[in-house]
Amino acid sequence: MDLLPSAHVDSFARDRLPAADRWPELRFDLDELRYPDRLNCAVDLLDTAIAKFGPDRTCLIGNGSTGNGSTGNGGTHGAEHDHPADVWTYGDLDRRSDQIAHVLTHDLGVVSGNRVLLCGPNSPWTVACWFGVLKAGAVVVTIAPLLRSEEIATVADIAQVSVALCAPGCDAEAAKAAEIAAGTEAGPMRVLTFGGPGSGSGPASDPGSGPAPDPDDLVERCARVGDQAFEPVRTSQDDVAMIAFTSGTTGRPKGCLHFHRDVLAIADTFAKHVLKARPDDVFTGSPPLGFTFGLGGLVIFPLRVGAATVLLERGSPEALLAAVEKHGVSVLFTAPTAYRAMLAMLKPGPGGEDPRLRTLRRCVSAGESMPAEIWRAWQAATGIRVIDGIGATELLHIFISAADDDIRPGSTGRPVPGWQAAVLDAEGHPVPDGEPGLLAVRGPVGCRYLADERQSTYVRHGWNYTGDTYIRDEDGYYWYQARSDDMIISSGYNIAGPEVENALLRHPAVLEAGVIGVPDPDRGQLVTAFVVLQPGAPAGQATVKELQEFVKLRIAPYKYPRAVHFIEALPRNTNGKLQRFKLRDLL
Repeated sequence: MDLLPSAHVDSFARDRLPAADRWPELRFDLDELRYPDRLNCAVDLLDTAIAKFGPDRTCLIGNGSTGNGSTGNGGTHGAEHDHPADVWTYGDLDRRSDQIAHVLTHDLGVVSGNRVLLCGPNSPWTVACWFGVLKAGAVVVTIAPLLRSEEIATVADIAQVSVALCAPGCDAEAAKAAEIAAGTEAGPMRVLTFGGPGSGSGPASDPGSGPAPDPDDLVERCARVGDQAFEPVRTSQDDVAMIAFTSGTTGRPKGCLHFHRDVLAIADTFAKHVLKARPDDVFTGSPPLGFTFGLGGLVIFPLRVGAATVLLERGSPEALLAAVEKHGVSVLFTAPTAYRAMLAMLKPGPGGEDPRLRTLRRCVSAGESMPAEIWRAWQAATGIRVIDGIGATELLHIFISAADDDIRPGSTGRPVPGWQAAVLDAEGHPVPDGEPGLLAVRGPVGCRYLADERQSTYVRHGWNYTGDTYIRDEDGYYWYQARSDDMIISSGYNIAGPEVENALLRHPAVLEAGVIGVPDPDRGQLVTAFVVLQPGAPAGQATVKELQEFVKLRIAPYKYPRAVHFIEALPRNTNGKLQRFKLRDLL
């Protein structure tokens, strides 16, 4: 398709889009998917809400907030000017993101189209950085805080990142990554910390006791900017807004290029037509903002309707229940494993339902298929019908789902309005209803990998092939069967088996390693390693523990193998290729 003229000075992202004939078919069947030629999604999200509700409306509620009595489900959640430091209004977010954009462009020399890495917990400052990068016309590359230096360096190299904005806890790994990146084509990467010791962390940046702040901290730089106006870059709706990375089955991550219009499209399809978000909603959830499930559910969707969102740095089941009660949360995003865990924590009141959940009206599950027994148990305990769905980083968010009376427990649902789906064979021919085949989808967002030959695997015959095996029934409902590739989905995380294998192989006691996902009632799949040890290495529990801790220190800890089996040799074919399906037969 023909793209509109770009506003990017740095044309890196557009230059590395796939060739037009390798794109999926894009569909804009809904009126709300027709956006103006000049569109900056960050500006649109904030300006629309402020124009409708005013700048003093509560927007972001950070960890530890005591609230301001204005975030109840039925209230207007407007905020007073003396609001607590970790409660941000829409005006606060608008001002802070302007300051960040000013620092990026004036202090650091960022120009439109440059890539800026963002690594931080679910917090108001992380959200402000996301908006600030986009206002500056740059491309935001958001990653999960758990990534290690080598993983960050790989992302920085692929995306050619020049600046990284990192919260404490992420900045040390990013600094190590910068040292690695300095010797690659990416070149130097400037790492700037936000919210370090002594820095003002609230919207007013009130000084307090404690260590002296680092003047180079982004928060302190923003304080020096003050109320200077910033004119956001008027990007094209076809300009790349973000690069979302997803694990590849080869272990090398793939960068998914998403436009400014894509960011709004996920809100104007799933959030509008299935979730049916409302301005008086209060959102919360567990997925990190570094994953598109979290970015959509905890930032894009609530801000699209002028709602508030509670950002939890640690979204454990206990923290989720506490947040729902404390802040009057009405919309919850998390994975099936969390719903299962919360079921065991519920305390039914006189009416049979836990009074802590009295404000909750919507529960969304994604990341892995939700078992029907968990769905039924949650409904029985809470009266709420969980909205299940399937999404993909390549397509930004959920594209098949169902809500309310349209739900069939155990089924993922039907295509979200604005999307089409089919069950096809490898040649692109429809598979009869009731028979398994490859899930294929198309809609307003499509897969566009950054200079990656795997584009031709994901996009075929004009469709996006998600890598999932599904059955469609005669009523058009889609039923998940299994992953079609070697990706492991555990507790909602996508984990590439070869990446875990590579980490294990760096241990001196490991000769060979094969990693697969094994069905698990709590996690969906359990990362399971089969290890061939070097001669003389002991095959005991102490070695298992040593290998697990070794992997945790080299890749994101959630990827470590929770089960390790020692075997004499790995099953391979005559070409030496590992036969993972035979590993399952060993259990």
